[in-house]
Amino acid sequence: MPLTTATRQLLAALRHRRPSPPEALELIDCDLAPLLASAETLTLEGFGSTVTYSRKVFVPLTQLCRDVCHYCTFAKAPRALHSAYLSPAEVLEIARVGAAAGCKEVLFTLGDKPELRYAKARAALATLGYSSTLEYLAAIAREVHASTGLLPHLNPGVMSRAELAALRAVSVSMGIMLESTAERLTARGGPHWGSPDKHPAVRLATLEAAGELAIPFTTGLLVGIGESRRERLEGLLAIRELHRRHGHIQEVILQNFRPKPGTRMARAPEPALAEHLWTIAAARLVLGPEMSLQAPPNLQPQALAALIGAGINDWGGVSPVTPDHVNPEAPWPHLQALAAATRAAGRTLGERLAITPAFAREPARWVDASLRRAVLTRADSCGRARTDTWYAGSSAPPPPDAHGALVPERAPSAPVAALLARAADGAALEEREITRLFEVEGDDLAHVLAAADRLREAACGASVTYVINRNINYTNICLYHCGFCAFSKSGSKQLRGPAYRMPLEEIARRVVEARDRGATEVCLQGGIHPEFSGHTYLEIVATVKAAVPAMHVHAFSPLEITHGARTLGLSLESFLRRLQAAGLSTLPGTAAEILDDEVRAIICPDKVTTEEWLAVMETAHRIGLKSTATIMFGHVEQPRHWARHLLRLRALQQRTGGFTELVPLAFVHMEAPLARRGLARSGPSFREALLMHAVGRLAMHPLLPNVQTSWVKMGREGAQLCLHAGANDLGGTLMNESITRAAGGSHGQEMTVADLQAIAGAAGRPLTRRTTLYGTPEATPRYGLHGAAGAAQCRDSGAEALLS
Repeated sequence: MPLTTATRQLLAALRHRRPSPPEALELIDCDLAPLLASAETLTLEGFGSTVTYSRKVFVPLTQLCRDVCHYCTFAKAPRALHSAYLSPAEVLEIARVGAAAGCKEVLFTLGDKPELRYAKARAALATLGYSSTLEYLAAIAREVHASTGLLPHLNPGVMSRAELAALRAVSVSMGIMLESTAERLTARGGPHWGSPDKHPAVRLATLEAAGELAIPFTTGLLVGIGESRRERLEGLLAIRELHRRHGHIQEVILQNFRPKPGTRMARAPEPALAEHLWTIAAARLVLGPEMSLQAPPNLQPQALAALIGAGINDWGGVSPVTPDHVNPEAPWPHLQALAAATRAAGRTLGERLAITPAFAREPARWVDASLRRAVLTRADSCGRARTDTWYAGSSAPPPPDAHGALVPERAPSAPVAALLARAADGAALEEREITRLFEVEGDDLAHVLAAADRLREAACGASVTYVINRNINYTNICLYHCGFCAFSKSGSKQLRGPAYRMPLEEIARRVVEARDRGATEVCLQGGIHPEFSGHTYLEIVATVKAAVPAMHVHAFSPLEITHGARTLGLSLESFLRRLQAAGLSTLPGTAAEILDDEVRAIICPDKVTTEEWLAVMETAHRIGLKSTATIMFGHVEQPRHWARHLLRLRALQQRTGGFTELVPLAFVHMEAPLARRGLARSGPSFREALLMHAVGRLAMHPLLPNVQTSWVKMGREGAQLCLHAGANDLGGTLMNESITRAAGGSHGQEMTVADLQAIAGAAGRPLTRRTTLYGTPEATPRYGLHGAAGAAQCRDSGAEALLS
């Protein structure tokens, strides 16, 4: 049937807004092809080219149920079961097998309150020591998580508000299929006759209470059990209204009915594939681009590409170790086969947790305090499952497939290709566009890295640059309490080594020692000591210049500049000019962390604000002091915050041209206070670290030609891979790196020139020495290619011997 003008206009409008109930009902007779096209556009807008799944282990805690749904083979009569409930030992055995197989979710599925119907259930619960099925479920879910680390997702059926509240404390998410809002399906002869828990009002009440309690909830429709298209749309609208009120629907499942032998509906027809696809597409238009839509892959194994094209972005839980106990006739697809099928449909398979990504990104709102650490440490910045064992600053190597991430096998998706073309042309990307680049997976990921590498080649050539420098951290005592900082001792002599304040004489000695080893720069930073004033910073600069007049002084973060100016009652410009006159050459771009006050309120609430940091840098640039620009990522922030940070840097660079390089600094979590308290992620994943270098270059092009990779954070092999992802600089030799080491970093305090040359050589690129401002040094370093050895290494003991 040809598409009417009114329907065409409606579909066009629904790409930008959700339909009203009358408009939704107009979709009933809509042709499938245009409906699918509109749905796919929305899906790509909301989820890009990634289709997720959860690696789970399935625990059928009890197959007794007080309901008698006419299509169900999961529920059994007591006589058909050896025992009414799995024992704790049986549950833990299943869970441990799942954990060993790499599962992150434990799915508990069970019948509705069987003790209300069966004496056998009541007796079994009494033997176990519990008064109800849900009480036993709460206890065993807690035990499984404590013993295995698996994240519980619970499907216990209809629940009261009190029961939901009790189970929220032991699970990261729950679910109940609405199935249908058609009350007539509960009448005699209907599929839900004799099933009190399947009345729509009862199930909607559970969903409502879950929303009031801020529980991430999965629900959905069972397609083909006798309902009409209109009734499916009414069910979708009911779900949308619940989500509008509470925002708690984490996923909607569109599951096709399959008749099963031995049930009253064994001869009922399956819904046609076209009917299933229509329902999925209608759900996408009704619920919008942000709602996660799932179809179980084992129930339509020959139509996975069609399901994706209709609007699916998630396959739900897939188990490598346990069957689908609800649909035992339909085995789970092998994960490699599922990945291949997803790829054949033009998408990339990505792993998530039991709690879907959008909700995992907000654990403080959606997850009980007892489980937040578990979610944070298992999630990446997008809220998906963290799948590698690499951590910034650790000795763990990059993931085995890291090199493969650099090589695309097929063309990028059209949206990503368009963004890369715009970035290459020097356009200022928008926040949502930069965010999308940070979320890419698979071939799109490889294309983003390759595009950044091409821009690096065009801007900087093949050379990998470095500077011979020395870090001098003159005190680790600080007035501030940044949640990411393990260097600051805040006056304590008990935390990870002694507190110290370095005398000016020791600073001078280190500057001379650095010069003797060929350094052209000293980088000076420290805590905000309670006795420090602007005079302190002026004295430090004067001490360096008196010791070695030619030494480049790269010193003082915007926090130190702000503190110094305030203590002397000077404006930023006046204080910076005094430092400049004393010999300050450039500023490090540290203390930026994430330039977004939403994040800073969590990680450094008493530090300089975003605008204060930018004001220091703009003032410095205006009077001729250049600086680096940094971003510290992988803690509590999300890709949208990275995008905001980069856009703020770009705007300032557009005005001043004062940044010399972008330095991504991966969060080292091991000793960081926030991470130790379970309030931060475990640093970025390796994929995210590569992307930060690449997207940083793309977002700043052509205004900032240099991107530095930190060997301290990335390690040698990680730094080498970053050189294929847009980085052109390896930073400095450092000689006494202290800050990352205090956070648990294990890559050492110094990198010799030979070490740096090995990194560049492994990337197939030449190594070139530079000055701080990317000029050519006048002299050859005294210690030559290999650096000092053994006892000649720079000492870092002077500070520790001089306690404040």
